[in-house]
Amino acid sequence: MPKGYLVVCYREVSDLEKLKTYAELAPKAMVPRGANILARDGRVTAFEDGLAERTVVVEFESYEAALEAYQSPEYQAAVAALGDGAVRDLRIVEGVG
Repeated sequence: MPKGYLVVCYREVSDLEKLKTYAELAPKAMVPRGANILARDGRVTAFEDGLAERTVVVEFESYEAALEAYQSPEYQAAVAALGDGAVRDLRIVEGVG
């Protein structure tokens, strides 16, 4: 079964305190659901039309597991804590094979 990936690119961060609170809550919501955080706030080099922005990549056992983790009450509480503190491009994608 293909893995699932949650990929988040931060277009803008306007409130570092809200981001800090989110960053404390989000892993507590995701890791018990099988999340393996592969990249978070490391170096980014953008090519073509990309933007060098804060990027997070989280791996799950399946696409469905990633969806369930995102939709969980605990993760949605983390999203609510972030609120308008950041503009993000978040997607869940299915891996290959």
